[in-house]
Amino acid sequence: MIVKEELYKLGIEYISINLGVVEIPNRITAEQREMLSRNLSKYRLELLDDKKSILIEKIKKVAIEMVHYEDEMPNIKYSEYLKQKLGYSYTYLANIFSEVQGITIQQYVIIHKIEKVKELLLYDELSLTEIAYKMSYSSVAHLSKQFKKVTGLTPGYFKKLKDKKRLNLEDL
Repeated sequence: MIVKEELYKLGIEYISINLGVVEIPNRITAEQREMLSRNLSKYRLELLDDKKSILIEKIKKVAIEMVHYEDEMPNIKYSEYLKQKLGYSYTYLANIFSEVQGITIQQYVIIHKIEKVKELLLYDELSLTEIAYKMSYSSVAHLSKQFKKVTGLTPGYFKKLKDKKRLNLEDL
């Protein structure tokens, strides 16, 4: 809605706005581009016109969707998932992502997987075994090792911290 309003204010025609990508039928002036960029930055939105930056944002979006919004992680490797969704070879995607972000796509996916695991642990509806299965880990041990590497805590200790906070609040 914000992007539509800003385009309208500047008299910029557009064909579609989908997933943060605006398709514009005509070239816009440098002045319109600058004004649009400035206006969007007020809402903490960034105007990307660099093809690498746009592709990086698409990679992030697909990775986040895969981890956070799918009911279960896809049955295929995330590299294949990204390749299918974005239509580029995984090597190409990985090279650009690492060059621009300073971390690998794998590291980015792992960080988001661990965030999802933390969320699932806090909900306390699934066992660690069920979480490991849901998040496509080969074993609870593998999940635990990766969790500790990213957070510095074991999943069990993380869960105890949550329970301890709940007890402290209930004591008030």
